[in-house]
Amino acid sequence: MPSKAAASKPKTGKKLVIVESPAKSKTIAKYLGEGFVVEASIGHIRDLPQPSELPAELKKSSIGKFAVDLENDFKPYYVVSSDKKKKVAELKAQLKDADELYLATDGDREGEAIAWHLLEVLKPKVPVHRMTFAEITKESLQRALGNLRELDTDLVDAQETRRVVDRLFGYELSPVLWRKVAPKLSAGRVQSVVTRMVVERERERMAFRSANYWDLAGTFSTTDTGESFSAKLAAVDGKRVASGRDFNDKGELTGKNVAHLDEVAAKALATALQDVSFAVRSVEHKPYTRRPAPPFTTSTLQQEAGRKLRFTSKSTMSTAQRLYENGYITYMRTDSSSLSDEAVNAARRQASELYGPEFVPAAKRVYANKSSNAQEAHEAIRPAGDSFRTPAQVASALRGDEFKLYELIWKRTVASQMADAKGSTATIKLGATAAGGAADGKDAEFSASGTVITFRGFLAAYEEGRDESRNDSDDSDRRLPNVKEDDALQAAEVQANGHETSPPPRFTEASLTKEMEERDIGRPSTYASTLSTIMDRGYVRKQGSALVPSWIAFSVVRLLELHFTDYVDYEFTAGMETGLDKIANGQDKGSDWLKRFYFGDGDDAGLQSIVNNLGDIDAREINSMPITDTLVLRVGKFGPYLESTVPTLDAKTGEIIEAARANVPEDLAPDELTPAKAQELMDTAAPEERLLGVDPVSGHSVVSKNGRYGPYVTEVIPEMTAEDIANQPVEYYKNGKPKPPKKPVKAKPRTGSLFKTMTVDTVTLDEALAIMSLPRVLGEDAEGNEITVQNGRFGPYLKKGSDSRSIGTEEEIFTITHEAALAIYSQPKQRGARAAVPPLAEFGEDPVSGKNIVVKEGRFGPYITDGVTNITVPRGTEVEQLTRETAIELLADKRERGPVKRTAKPAAKKPAAKAPAKKRAPAKK
Repeated sequence: MPSKAAASKPKTGKKLVIVESPAKSKTIAKYLGEGFVVEASIGHIRDLPQPSELPAELKKSSIGKFAVDLENDFKPYYVVSSDKKKKVAELKAQLKDADELYLATDGDREGEAIAWHLLEVLKPKVPVHRMTFAEITKESLQRALGNLRELDTDLVDAQETRRVVDRLFGYELSPVLWRKVAPKLSAGRVQSVVTRMVVERERERMAFRSANYWDLAGTFSTTDTGESFSAKLAAVDGKRVASGRDFNDKGELTGKNVAHLDEVAAKALATALQDVSFAVRSVEHKPYTRRPAPPFTTSTLQQEAGRKLRFTSKSTMSTAQRLYENGYITYMRTDSSSLSDEAVNAARRQASELYGPEFVPAAKRVYANKSSNAQEAHEAIRPAGDSFRTPAQVASALRGDEFKLYELIWKRTVASQMADAKGSTATIKLGATAAGGAADGKDAEFSASGTVITFRGFLAAYEEGRDESRNDSDDSDRRLPNVKEDDALQAAEVQANGHETSPPPRFTEASLTKEMEERDIGRPSTYASTLSTIMDRGYVRKQGSALVPSWIAFSVVRLLELHFTDYVDYEFTAGMETGLDKIANGQDKGSDWLKRFYFGDGDDAGLQSIVNNLGDIDAREINSMPITDTLVLRVGKFGPYLESTVPTLDAKTGEIIEAARANVPEDLAPDELTPAKAQELMDTAAPEERLLGVDPVSGHSVVSKNGRYGPYVTEVIPEMTAEDIANQPVEYYKNGKPKPPKKPVKAKPRTGSLFKTMTVDTVTLDEALAIMSLPRVLGEDAEGNEITVQNGRFGPYLKKGSDSRSIGTEEEIFTITHEAALAIYSQPKQRGARAAVPPLAEFGEDPVSGKNIVVKEGRFGPYITDGVTNITVPRGTEVEQLTRETAIELLADKRERGPVKRTAKPAAKKPAAKAPAKKRAPAKK
């Protein structure tokens, strides 16, 4: 790292500190005081460019495919991002007047890499210090200034290796998905494995077969005090009564030596126990102790915020980021559950003050890290400072989500240093012999358990939440009556209850994060972004809090499982994380690791070899999933649909015609597409089309259809040969040229949506021809602007240039006059609040952003937006001609291009001072 100051440079005493975010810089500036100037890089200043953005001379080199030099130890080709060039110039200007540079980015891999990039680009000629801190407080910053260090090149190597391997993985696998599944899909080293986890859980639910079992529940009371309690049937004739955990997911009984009661047997036993005498057979007491949960790591914070606050992983991390940058909590990306001595003392002191000395154990609690590969030398996530602010003390400064999350972190931290909860657990077994009926003489034993908390300990501050799981006991903390063996009990009610086994629960964001952590998939800093990615890509959607995979995710996972087995294997992916950790620890070199990954090592084929030797992939097979013996689900260009595998014959000709199909509703979860539901969809599917007749002008057939976005009519234009085209009028030629094209060109069919009063089965040929003739020209206004009337997604309207005006009913489209239209346009347009103006069109949820796609009227004409990305409707395209697919494609193209790069106009140059005229040499004769 550079350390020599320029000899000729005068000392200014200025110390430049660079952090990542403006919010963080403002907080730090308050504590560092005079002499320090704090600036923000606003994240990374450099990254790998798209290969298309490379200089022409590099595109055909070993750098061209990935912007990574495959022949030179996988050296990345970095460029300063276009939106960071101004920031880099500002930082360089600040550095010119500084005597020292402090790189104070985060202390994890990402932060270390940002510091390295700053060093590479700024090329400082003054002493450089690496400064890290876990919290933004005055005490922490003072300690950081006293513990400056060198840049950790191993951490930089690990982050750079991660970036390169993700580029190699995505750029090699994603094109395979584009060709064989659908365009614009993506594969990722972590996201593809996590998608597989969600798909596998759905497969388990689809394969699941429920089983029925019955048990008994009774209400019993003591004969002396009359205290009542509930108990469940535990055994019949010495055999344990079967419960849900005794069945596998095929509905088969797997429990050994158990009594499986059906409805008849359970009801007979309940009847036979109504009037018999019960007695206590045993009473067992055990001491109860419960320890507090450790302080939060990134993973456990996301899980608990999801359970208790209903936060998504993304919102949890963005809220935690704001709390950290404003000095309320410690750094929020950490695998560690340990606390500093100062934090332990602060938590113990606060617990004692708020709950009493008896709530604090004699010895400090120390928590070991769960992960053997715990990264980064950070503490657990806790309130900032050597003494904690209570939620009440920050209530005036924090609002909404920030307050809720701070309170959760505070409670968990304080509780982690509090005493165990104490109590006792009692289990009562009682029984009787059935009398009468089919169950006569059977021995029935019931059981009841309850826990009594005698000292709440840490529970006074906090109790950890739980994820949904199968076969959860609904026994809650309860007090049981004080009974002893042989005490008589009165049965107030004995009732038979039927149950069904439950399928594996779907993942929530919390439980999927927990699963990722347990399988060592990804790292805490990437959990939230990975979950966002698989939802943005349309692989997974949320149904309530549950994560439901799409059918396209099934196709993607199937292709990867068949042809890239290792790269969606859990152990292989976890092993990759271990390899990256070794690089971070200095035990391996990134370039060596990348060579093994991409080019292979010995008998292990690398990614390059696997991609180059894929062979044929049957796209139809990849995108097909059998539902029954005769029905298959296929993933098509416009979504999933069902198709019959049984040939359909034309009744007249006997020829095989197109197979019967039915669309699958987008909101139908894969496990809900049972054989019965599939058959129902096929039976209720509307006919593909209905022939209405022939257009007397064009001679083309006209049909009505049910489309994905509603019923419509269209003309059927037969395929044209070159000879047909040669005989057509000039307007049928391509580009209006009279020379016939080499390939047959098919004219675009006229199409129109049905009115709300029409159906596919009732629309007539005349109505269809009228609809297809739209828009109807009414005439011109005084300035010569054409006025048309047409039908749109939100009803009938007039259109003059970009000025649209709604009219009454759809039927008025064919009756409104030119004069009536002029009268409407003579009135001022009602503009009210823009939020109240309905959009021109609406196309549902965007598969990338998850936001609603609408078409709005803008200052420069109609434009498509999802609230994040805007794109003008192409010139010559009417809003009514837009489809959902076109809108999605236009938005995707705009995202790929990025924001418009506006270059500032060069300042007008001052006229240069005239140079003295040179003496002209005499001309040669």
